[in-house]
Amino acid sequence: MTVINITEPNHNTKNREPMEQSLERFPQRDKMQIIPESISDKKGLVSVDITWGEIQPIQVAPGVRTVGELEVKKHLLEGLPIVDVRAPDTRHGVHIPGTKNIPITDIVDRMDELDRSKHTIFFCNGPQCPQSPTAIKKLLEAGYPSEKIWYYRGGMHDWMTLGLPVSEDGE
Repeated sequence: MTVINITEPNHNTKNREPMEQSLERFPQRDKMQIIPESISDKKGLVSVDITWGEIQPIQVAPGVRTVGELEVKKHLLEGLPIVDVRAPDTRHGVHIPGTKNIPITDIVDRMDELDRSKHTIFFCNGPQCPQSPTAIKKLLEAGYPSEKIWYYRGGMHDWMTLGLPVSEDGE
């Protein structure tokens, strides 16, 4: 089990010492389910594996904007670039419609495919997936302008649990 120790103020008037608490995560399962899966006999319900990955920061790097689903939807409707940086073995056959896949391993080599005149959203499998934060850091190290990078931290996890549309790879 992963343990996160936090210290918070003690509001007890007699004892002003900070209190320490532990927030524990369940241990990782042997067979991880990286993206939510539909429950076959229950339309609109998905199962989620809460044990995989490592929680990622909201702010991935200075100058990089973190966005949510509303900004992603607006980007899609306006035909602006959204890049899925997931490695092929972590895509699990689905993607957000209208997005382009440039795997994390290729992101710097394929940087010329990105339009530096527009804000580009980068995403992966969700708040516990390190692929988009890592890809963004690689782009920044290679000189890509931070103000043109938007980070969708929610990724496939949040997109799917909110019931937003996905396409099967190859569509």
